[in-house]
Amino acid sequence: MFTPVRELLIGVGVLLRGFGLIVRRPKLFVLGAIPPLITSVLFLAVLVTLLMNIEDIVTWMTPFAADWDEILRSAVRVAVGIALVAALVLLMVVSFTGVTLALGFPLYDKIAEDVEDELGDAPPKVEEPVVASAARAVRQSLTLIMISVLVTIPLFFLGFIPMVGQLVVPVISAVFGGWILCIELVGTAFDRRGLRMLADRRRHMQLHRFRALGFAIPCYLLLAIPFVAVVVFPAATAGGTVLARQLVDTASRQVSQGPPPSQL
Repeated sequence: MFTPVRELLIGVGVLLRGFGLIVRRPKLFVLGAIPPLITSVLFLAVLVTLLMNIEDIVTWMTPFAADWDEILRSAVRVAVGIALVAALVLLMVVSFTGVTLALGFPLYDKIAEDVEDELGDAPPKVEEPVVASAARAVRQSLTLIMISVLVTIPLFFLGFIPMVGQLVVPVISAVFGGWILCIELVGTAFDRRGLRMLADRRRHMQLHRFRALGFAIPCYLLLAIPFVAVVVFPAATAGGTVLARQLVDTASRQVSQGPPPSQL
């Protein structure tokens, strides 16, 4: 019987297993760290620019609080500042994955392929024209980014609420951001099995949502730390392959076993 806590721990273990798989391939690990290094430098510059100007930006965004009591005005502006940073981090982590995968597409395919070969019982790679594959990957990444933007807007406004903005918004951002991130990271292994639609990934992740979140939330939090992502991203790619195999295998067993007697 898989309890939510056990599933979360299994998900964390998948990420740790990803680290174990990638450190045995030092050359591939080093090459796989180059794309996230480039992306980290670019995104760090954006984040630092925001933080250096956060006070002016928040003041500009909250003119209505100019004449409020100092304590209330400070509380609202702190909440808005935290929400703004949390929203930017959410967008950066989600887009970070898409940008990094685009920069290092052949490398991460190689990592996933090596993991599949080591674990065994991998299906043959489905042949697809490079242009069609790249176009589909870009389209799917843009879709996930747009979904993230739509979710970020209400999260930003929740940041105006004291306590909710400081406590609830970061938690929701980590859970939602981790879920979107997981959809990206399991993509290569799903594509290899002919499951090329985002709906295929979501459907399989729902079977073990806590396991997926146990893997994805630590990935999300680690990728949010500048330059830590350089080390984490190749391991997350390997872990995403391991998780995808588990999710697809679980779904296959359930199909072969049929529905429970109560549903027959």
